[in-house]
Amino acid sequence: MYVSLATSAGRAGRPNEDFVGAVPGAVVLLDGAGIPGAESLCSHGVAWYTHRLGGTLLGHLSRDDGRDLRAILASAIGGTAAEHGDTCDIADPSSPQATVLMVRARRGRLNYLLLADSFLVLDHAHAGPQVITDEREVIARRDCAAPLAGVPQGTPEYDRIRGFCVTAMRARRNQPGGYWIAKDDPRAAQEAVTGSRSLADLTGVALLSNGASRIVSPYGLTDWPGVLKLLAADGPAGLIRRLRQAEAQAGGGPDVQVPDDATVAHCMHLPR
Repeated sequence: MYVSLATSAGRAGRPNEDFVGAVPGAVVLLDGAGIPGAESLCSHGVAWYTHRLGGTLLGHLSRDDGRDLRAILASAIGGTAAEHGDTCDIADPSSPQATVLMVRARRGRLNYLLLADSFLVLDHAHAGPQVITDEREVIARRDCAAPLAGVPQGTPEYDRIRGFCVTAMRARRNQPGGYWIAKDDPRAAQEAVTGSRSLADLTGVALLSNGASRIVSPYGLTDWPGVLKLLAADGPAGLIRRLRQAEAQAGGGPDVQVPDDATVAHCMHLPR
């Protein structure tokens, strides 16, 4: 399996909180998250957490000890939590956390796992691309933000309601009926979206962080079939370059999203 990778920090002067890496037959992509100014909770930071968790996942995958992806993720979350649980308040909702996307080609099958809002694109040999994501975080965010509809931004009322929305969103994290993300509790791994496809049915696989997926929405530079064509022509670095150009052209208006870390992995020549 041939894997090409690219990642780009969203803003200069800030660490890239994404992680991407590969070992023979497997790829891991993480999108780090945390609350700015939460250094008092964890002195290590989000980038440390994603790199530590991602490296641990790659180590487990390289050993290929027969465990399924959920078991591997649970072990990695527990091990990473143990590394800083004595020095950091890892149970606080604002402490470092990360989305997880893993794929593993093994015994004629492509197995995958998603936890929170990254994107997996399966390039089927005889059909269009299939896009798989974990929509629970997006649904929870939309529900929690509903009270803000129609409230003018920049007003005290908006700020007051937004505070309640943020608190409500945090309360849904790693809870039944809410959404799940890698943080301090290994049990979150059991809630991951998983699946398997025959490698014989696939010509390629793409993994995109939420920041990289913006090339489709909201910027609308291409659709998902176009993403695969762009990756085949220009690779992950070319896709991210197009995204950054769109962000620069959009300027800094009130409706423009702040550039996010963007990470892409593209897998071709899959084993049969």
